[in-house]
Amino acid sequence: MREYALVFARSARKELESLPARVVRRIVPRIESLVTNPRPDGCKKLTGTKNLWRIRVGDYRVIYSIEDEVLTIEVISVRHRGDAYR
Repeated sequence: MREYALVFARSARKELESLPARVVRRIVPRIESLVTNPRPDGCKKLTGTKNLWRIRVGDYRVIYSIEDEVLTIEVISVRHRGDAYR
């Protein structure tokens, strides 16, 4: 199976760095697993967008885009569920 390159938006990296360490330890492995399976069980395509997807990690949401043509996944944001879609 093909592996995708993983790219973080600057804002997503800052959001991830500001989270508590225990939360980061749960989120990072889920993000890294996207390189082999960009559409895992439980992922959802965001309605009203062309190419945005989200995965749930506890109370947090990881929003990302998939570019199948160039095998790239860009993490757009990592936020608490109450703030994820604003």
